[in-house]
Amino acid sequence: MNEIYLDYQAAKPVDKQVLEYMMPYFSEIFSNPASLHNSGDIATEKLEESRKKIAQFINAPEISSIIFTSSATESNNLAIIGAAQRYHKKGNHIIISEIEHISIFNICKYLERNGFQISKVPVDQYGIVKIDKLKRLIQENTILISIATASNEVGSLQPIEQISKIAQEKEILFHTDAIASESVIPIDVQTIPVDFLSLSSNDIYGPKGVAALYIKKGIRVNPIILGGGQENGFRSGSHNLHGIIGFGKAAEIMKKEINQEAKRLEFLRDKLIKGILNSIPNSYLNGHPTNRLPNNAHFRFDFIEGESLILGLKDQGIAAATGSACSSKTLEPSHTLISCGLLHEEAHGSLLISLGRYSKEEEIDKLLEGLPKIIKRLRLLSPLTPQELIKQYNEVNN
Repeated sequence: MNEIYLDYQAAKPVDKQVLEYMMPYFSEIFSNPASLHNSGDIATEKLEESRKKIAQFINAPEISSIIFTSSATESNNLAIIGAAQRYHKKGNHIIISEIEHISIFNICKYLERNGFQISKVPVDQYGIVKIDKLKRLIQENTILISIATASNEVGSLQPIEQISKIAQEKEILFHTDAIASESVIPIDVQTIPVDFLSLSSNDIYGPKGVAALYIKKGIRVNPIILGGGQENGFRSGSHNLHGIIGFGKAAEIMKKEINQEAKRLEFLRDKLIKGILNSIPNSYLNGHPTNRLPNNAHFRFDFIEGESLILGLKDQGIAAATGSACSSKTLEPSHTLISCGLLHEEAHGSLLISLGRYSKEEEIDKLLEGLPKIIKRLRLLSPLTPQELIKQYNEVNN
């Protein structure tokens, strides 16, 4: 494909080094780690090697704290539903933010239907949790706080260290979904203590269909998938051995490269943000201007629809997004942007550019060349565009 891919938040390619490392585990070393024969022992050894690599990736002191799952969504389910059920006798109140991933929202809707109370912390105009509001929401029956490390949409980084301290002081369990940040922000669960942390293989250039949940030593959750008792009873089901092997290799590579890669992506991001805001009138950056993911640039443009913008970019061979891929099938405006204070019509004109390992500066240059033309064309067709702006565009043409 000759497409310029700028939608890394939705999906990332498998690193060629990872793919090559995985190949023997499809057909040569394929046994079930639960088997008692020699090839089963080899599979177990390789499984635990990958578990160790992922533990090292987040500086987990206990290798056994890494529980393999099938997806980030399953990891979130295991953390939140599993903890809610396990500690129900202590309380039934859970706190999340107004801009959590759709998987967290739907998990909490399920829990509300089953006797739990859910509170949502508001965010400021940049999508950052209001700490004073969080403190006020805490009750005697609060058992869990779940706040993502960063917004998967507008890219703002949350004050996770501060939230972690609040949770510890109040003896409340704390879960963070680190999916959006794990490829660009180093994770250290000893420096910033958390009780649960969700990880995804594909978000660090490993294969899809495998993920993990870090569970701090001493914390228990009720399993949500029952069966043969794999993963110390936390998650039953035969292991996706080749996927887990790839996940471990991806974590090993990312551990070495993350700091340098973050700096490279930050340069591209800043060039992109400056170029768009300087060349396109009535354009705005969503999320915090500096306290954001190094690979995230989220914009909104007056007088156009994001879907039309995405199709215009598609015609030019550029892949981007207008919001979270996990909720893109709905016509509703982004709940994240609405929580940040935008009007519905403002939220609909959004564009998410997410960069990754294979993004190049010349791709940014091509986007900066083509995007203003697409927006100009759409605005000239839109009945919402004010006459002053139309006149400005026409004067430039003349």
